[in-house]
Amino acid sequence: MRTRLLASVAVLALGPAMAQAESVLHILHTNDFHSRVESINKFDSSCDHEAEEAGECAGGTARLATKLAELRQQFEAAGEPYLLLDAGDQFQGSLFYTTYKGEDTAEFMNQLGYDAMVVGNHEFDDGPMVLSKLIDNLNFPVVSANLDVSQDNELNGKLEKSVVLERGGEKVGIIGLTATDTDETSSPGKSVIFQDDAEALAAEVERLTDEGVNRIIALTHIGLPRDLELAESVPGVDLFVGGHTHTPLGEGVEGSQGDYPTMSGEVPVVQAGSYGRYLGHVTLTFDDDGNVTSVEGAPILLDASVTPDPDILARVKELAGPINELKTKIVAETAAPIGAERTDCRARECAMGTLVADAMLDRVKDQGIDIAIQNGGGLRAGIDAGPISMGEIIAVLPFQNTLATFRLKGADVVAALENGASEIEDGAGRFAQVAGLKYTVDPSAEPGQRISEVLVMKDGDWKPIEPGTEYGVVTNNYMRNGGDGYAVFAEKGSQAYDFGPDLADVLAEYIVAQGAEFVAETDGRITVKGEAGDAEAGDAAAGEAEAGAVDAAGETDSKAADAPTEADAAPAADAEPATDAAEPAPAAQ
Repeated sequence: MRTRLLASVAVLALGPAMAQAESVLHILHTNDFHSRVESINKFDSSCDHEAEEAGECAGGTARLATKLAELRQQFEAAGEPYLLLDAGDQFQGSLFYTTYKGEDTAEFMNQLGYDAMVVGNHEFDDGPMVLSKLIDNLNFPVVSANLDVSQDNELNGKLEKSVVLERGGEKVGIIGLTATDTDETSSPGKSVIFQDDAEALAAEVERLTDEGVNRIIALTHIGLPRDLELAESVPGVDLFVGGHTHTPLGEGVEGSQGDYPTMSGEVPVVQAGSYGRYLGHVTLTFDDDGNVTSVEGAPILLDASVTPDPDILARVKELAGPINELKTKIVAETAAPIGAERTDCRARECAMGTLVADAMLDRVKDQGIDIAIQNGGGLRAGIDAGPISMGEIIAVLPFQNTLATFRLKGADVVAALENGASEIEDGAGRFAQVAGLKYTVDPSAEPGQRISEVLVMKDGDWKPIEPGTEYGVVTNNYMRNGGDGYAVFAEKGSQAYDFGPDLADVLAEYIVAQGAEFVAETDGRITVKGEAGDAEAGDAAAGEAEAGAVDAAGETDSKAADAPTEADAAPAADAEPATDAAEPAPAAQ
């Protein structure tokens, strides 16, 4: 494959003037839809009627249906083949998933005409059984080359490593890859084995190539950084269509983190943000030998200029009926927006993280609990100023997680914070939002040595955490059972109780108690070295600590334990799905 990038647009031209015939393939793609069946507002929560009328909404299944029909008509008129692919995480994130557990997902994906889907980590949020039911209800293949489900009674025989589809008279191979840490971020159980993604991809590329397939797409749910690595290290793939990191790409795309496509060597990599706000569209041109000669594309914003398909919209409203009473119930009010930007809550203190952690600690403050820790990835939406509905609160915390309390030594608390900061550069969901605690994190330090100046509020004063002292900790049941890498909670904690109230209810009651003028704000409880204002904050923390704080290096092992099984796991706070208290819940990514 020979490539050279042209100009500033996302167009790649490969090779000299072509003597061979060329063929075009359009790839339309979505990822990390997270049950956003209805249109969404700027906070990624469901839009109300007034916002729709004002043209402030985007996404939603009905808008997606309209745009797909329009594009298919164009492609067919031009005689150009196309594929519609989904890069995982259709599950979890709205009341539609809570209510229908994927039945609506299958119905709409079939209607939209998807050709293939890869398994995302959140497809396991309610265990293999719910994923198995989804696959049974879909009329297209679900793929993942690095999942071994041969020992799982629900999934055995239902997943393909890859699928070969014929388009325009040519065979196109589509290979699936799923995040290898899904056993930490969701609830697959112990019978689902996650294998090395690079080895699985290379083996499947070789197999397809030997069968004469020379157009190969990797459909992945492993995140953009890993896509870029594999695109460079595993030859034979023409395009990576990814998900998992919710990465917006492309010129003019809000929060864009790079070009669309982003090139890794000679291989294009694409992703389309999240929550159905954008539809990805990339076009590959091949010569007769299956070499890519050009690639171009751009994500398509599904804003108010796209009219929702009336039939799909009517069905969405029908399904929304049973949940609207709960969803529209006003439970509180806030005087200012409460932000939960993904890039903030997974890397630094954020307003929603502070609010949720405060609510957790307040609920159990009379039970000898000192510290609250909430994973940033478990915060799935922000809240606008004004009246707050229960639906908005559930959109923030959709996993049906419960409060979990336990005792933990100070050294292990610091180890937990180290785990939270261990993948900060990747935007992983494990970053620790806290209450009753202050700490400093240095992202430039080596993992395991990033946390310092850890202070605990005791008797009205901030005091350095004591390695050998036991503290009362509150978190969510997903994390308490080792989710998101918090193995130290499961292995070192004592006197654990995982069956407290639903976290969404705790948050709602806390906000109500604050009154109508309530404002959620950050207060400097987490200092990130290298960011504006960190020096001043760090000096203040050091002063409060007097003698300094604990360094966690070498004091405890924060290696992630096995994820909870269906029998003993709890829901994930970073995850997307949640189940009954006795079952595992997903983690957010």
